Amino acid sequence: MERWLHNLTALLRTLVPSHYSWPAIDVRLPGNRQLHLVGSIHMGTRNMMPLPPGLLARLEKADALIVEADITGSASPFSHSAAQPPLAERVDADTLQKLARQCAELNLDLTQLDRLPLWQIALMLQAQQAQRLGLRPDYGIDYQLLQAAHAQGRRIIELEGADEQLDLLKTLPEEGQSLLADTLEHWHTNARLLQTMISWWLEKPPQPSRPALPTTFSTELNDLLMSQRNQRWDRLLRQLPPGRYVVAVGALHLYGENIYRRC
Repeated sequence: MERWLHNLTALLRTLVPSHYSWPAIDVRLPGNRQLHLVGSIHMGTRNMMPLPPGLLARLEKADALIVEADITGSASPFSHSAAQPPLAERVDADTLQKLARQCAELNLDLTQLDRLPLWQIALMLQAQQAQRLGLRPDYGIDYQLLQAAHAQGRRIIELEGADEQLDLLKTLPEEGQSLLADTLEHWHTNARLLQTMISWWLEKPPQPSRPALPTTFSTELNDLLMSQRNQRWDRLLRQLPPGRYVVAVGALHLYGENIYRRC
């Protein structure tokens, strides 16, 4: 079990307890460390609130809540991005055309995006897409867990923090051009993924026989944004002192065809 985080997908496919009404699994590590791993969605729908009573009870008995970043009460880290050259100088004509079409569909003013980093434009498009599907940040699973943890006086541990996440985005090759390209290319697939993950919370968690989720990242992006981060989190979680922990990370860190094939 030493490589448990690297093998999360295999575990979740075979060991998801039937009595949990949310996507989660319990993992025991040497040294009396108990982890309740939850597949979170960062933006949720109104009917995903409140959280299941059983999950809140788990949190109340935990020594700490572990999340990617504590997003409660903090200003957006993206509000002070340095101005970039015009989009026409940074992307090819095909990408610019696709971006213009998507902005028109979302009623976004393309000129307001002209000087933003490409990774920021991609995230803004993804957020707009989620909002079109009825999702809001304050209904997100990790946000609700953080609010409950604050109310219960639970300790909160960040695996990264907002600043580290921002630094990672800033280091993406070519200013995140591949993230923007993937967002535009897999637009409809991303929408179906969001709906699938919502169903895990509103209907039932994924079953061992379910098909693998489609991949919407290039190999390079998947390695940087998923695999390498999972490995860093693995090292951090292995260093935890004895205790019980609720760990909430984005569900796509726990599921997906590429991750499963590497297990």
